[in-house]
Amino acid sequence: MTQSLHGRAGRRALAAAALSALVWSAAHAAGYPEHPITVVVPYPPGGGADIFGRAIANALQPGLKQTVLVENKPGAGGNIGMAYVARAKADGYTLGLGTIGTQTINPFLYANMTFDPERDLVPIALVSTTPNVIAVSAKSPYKTVADVIQAARQSKDKKLTYASPGIGSSVHLTGAYFEAMAGVTMLHVPFKGTSASLPAVAGGQVDLLFDNLPGALAQIKDGNLVRGVAVTSATRDPSLPDLPTVAESGLPGFDVTAWFALYAPRGTPEPVVRQLIEAARAGLATPAIAANFAAMGARPGTRFGPDLAAFERDERKKWGGLIKDKGITAQ
Repeated sequence: MTQSLHGRAGRRALAAAALSALVWSAAHAAGYPEHPITVVVPYPPGGGADIFGRAIANALQPGLKQTVLVENKPGAGGNIGMAYVARAKADGYTLGLGTIGTQTINPFLYANMTFDPERDLVPIALVSTTPNVIAVSAKSPYKTVADVIQAARQSKDKKLTYASPGIGSSVHLTGAYFEAMAGVTMLHVPFKGTSASLPAVAGGQVDLLFDNLPGALAQIKDGNLVRGVAVTSATRDPSLPDLPTVAESGLPGFDVTAWFALYAPRGTPEPVVRQLIEAARAGLATPAIAANFAAMGARPGTRFGPDLAAFERDERKKWGGLIKDKGITAQ
């Protein structure tokens, strides 16, 4: 009888504690946000991820009525920054800009990731989608995809080199995918962001640049330092209508589109998650964002919460299969 009473008392204590936590969470969410929020960008300043991280930070502010800051935490193909977000306090004040790389590619490239993108992060909003682009120095003899493939096949003693903003990014995988589809072998030269990779290509130290289109668009349009060769999407991009796709340039079926999305740590209160989703939805739907993204060669995202989670699962199947088939590693 005494044990039964103790058992009931224990269960009542646990129930009271759970109710108290629920009440605290609801009360906390009701006042959210009470101070500035930080969006962690897991790549260096200057590239596509940084551009879209700052764009979504600005887009969130009207709906949340609070300042949203950006903090760059680069390294390990974006894993360092997103691991930081996954370990952050789940209160809605630390968010992360995940990418096609951190969320769907890296789990198949890195053997010792310190977080699980699907288990440890809550999808908030698909921020943008954009093609990648292949570019060369303005002084390069390569003007078409056919020129690049021919040079790669002829350069057996000294491999053609291609730069990317880092190992494990969609850009890195785009280069590897290009090699596989073209039947060539090139040397990948990873850099710490577009701000480092673009000058190396412009200066002739590296033969090719693979990058997210927004990170290189201004330089390609200017034409003094680098020249566009092709975009990786299935159709041409309106921001560079004269630049052909890889598919129409000799590799039919080639289609790679990068994407960027906003995440919160797992365990973030549901009312806070809903508030973030609605603020992102409203911010991304504005004509100003659409015009701003279009000028950069990108489109605002239209997937939120569970819809974004389902999209991620499909992307993991696609990229996981490719990585395993091609034997691509992060080394």
